[in-house]
Amino acid sequence: MKAIVLFDGECGFCHRGVQFIIKRDSRKLFQFASLESEAGKGLCRDYRVPADMDSLILIENGRYYAKSSAVLRICRKLDGFWKVFYLFIMLPSFLRDLIYDGVAKYRYLLGGKAVCQLPSPEEAERFLF
Repeated sequence: MKAIVLFDGECGFCHRGVQFIIKRDSRKLFQFASLESEAGKGLCRDYRVPADMDSLILIENGRYYAKSSAVLRICRKLDGFWKVFYLFIMLPSFLRDLIYDGVAKYRYLLGGKAVCQLPSPEEAERFLF
């Protein structure tokens, strides 16, 4: 089963993050859904993700990961040197999440609101709606 990345569908920074993952995921290990989509809402319900969770979510091996844990687990499976970032998993999550929360707080300033962008046919098969 592929890992699923749930992201803020209204966030330009988050959309660029998804494109970043797609370009470095040659094995096509990840599928994607916005948190606002029916698929995203259903997955959050199925995996009991707290309703107030405002984070990137990774669903993998029957459980969900949020914030820095999700980001680092994604990095571990990307092509190239991005795997090295997984070493930060050894830091306590509260320290890692401080950095994650700092970036997340300003994500709309960093990337603006998402512009509706249709995925290419090759990318579309990786999105859940």
